Amino acid sequence: MLDFFDSTLNGVFLDWFDKNFMYDYDVGIKSSSNQRIYAHSINWRAVKSFLLTFSVLLLEAWIISVFLAVHFSAKKASKRTIEETGKKIHAYMAKGVDAEDIFPDTYKELAVQMMAIKTNMMQNEQRLREEAQRKSDLITYLAHDLKTPLTSVIGYLSLLDEIPEMPEKQRARYTKITLEKAQRLEKLTNEFFEITRYNLQQISIEKEEVDLSYMLFQMADEFYPILQAHGNTVELDAEEELTVMADPVELARVFNNILKNAVAYSYPDTVIKIKAKKEGDSLQVSFSNEGKTIPKQKLDSIFEKFFRLDEARATNTGGAGLGLAIAKEIVALHNGTISASSENGITVFLVTLPFASQE
Repeated sequence: MLDFFDSTLNGVFLDWFDKNFMYDYDVGIKSSSNQRIYAHSINWRAVKSFLLTFSVLLLEAWIISVFLAVHFSAKKASKRTIEETGKKIHAYMAKGVDAEDIFPDTYKELAVQMMAIKTNMMQNEQRLREEAQRKSDLITYLAHDLKTPLTSVIGYLSLLDEIPEMPEKQRARYTKITLEKAQRLEKLTNEFFEITRYNLQQISIEKEEVDLSYMLFQMADEFYPILQAHGNTVELDAEEELTVMADPVELARVFNNILKNAVAYSYPDTVIKIKAKKEGDSLQVSFSNEGKTIPKQKLDSIFEKFFRLDEARATNTGGAGLGLAIAKEIVALHNGTISASSENGITVFLVTLPFASQE
């Protein structure tokens, strides 16, 4: 056997074996020649040590091989599972099928989660479609409604121009009508700008310490002409030292939009009540007005973009349906909440904001 390996390896193996596993030992003196005799034998201790070391290395190599095989097998199985799961998810999300038709029992937990995600996505898509439809309808109505006051303005101005000798009383009446139509035209044009501005801008806030009580008193004073025109008054009840970390411009925009809405939908000659107080760890500001009770189905949509309580375009209530949606977005940026309730002819908007010390 050794000769075979040695001839194959050109003597290298035999030299290596002889060097590491063979040894010479003294067996005595030859009597005839009086010379020492040496025997050449295998060093079994060295062989055993080598075989033990080799076995350990072989075992380690086998363990590493098994580990690598298991690792890559598991990785391959994991990749296959991920691909299979991805295909199932894609099939479920892309097709109008039930989860149990796609996911086996072993995927039950995943099926429940995907059902919730798909339901939420469908609701969001439906909400976006409804929002887009309301926006489209609103623009269509605005474009149509612009024609009426514009035609009237042109018509009355033409009469005033063509009949310079028109009686003063009639001229004054025509002038008044023309002004009213022009103001209506301005309002509709502003609604167009409001829609465009909302689509183009992204609301950002820069917070600073704001005296909430002073802001509300100032706002009530600035709204006096609008309130007087509608026969309304404001009753303000605000605690002292109500401080909040907020963007003063954007927060004032919130309260302006809510108060404007309260005036638009309140009965004439009624009181709009504004209250501001500390409540637990927050500040609460409420606006209440007397008017028609808002149905629950409309109350649920009141903070959606382009939603109008009064869908009749001929009325002067409301605007583009963005005021309360903008208010909700700004309040959320301040880590607050806004809600609405309406019953027995009393509608209340409630804004809750964190204390300045909590920021």
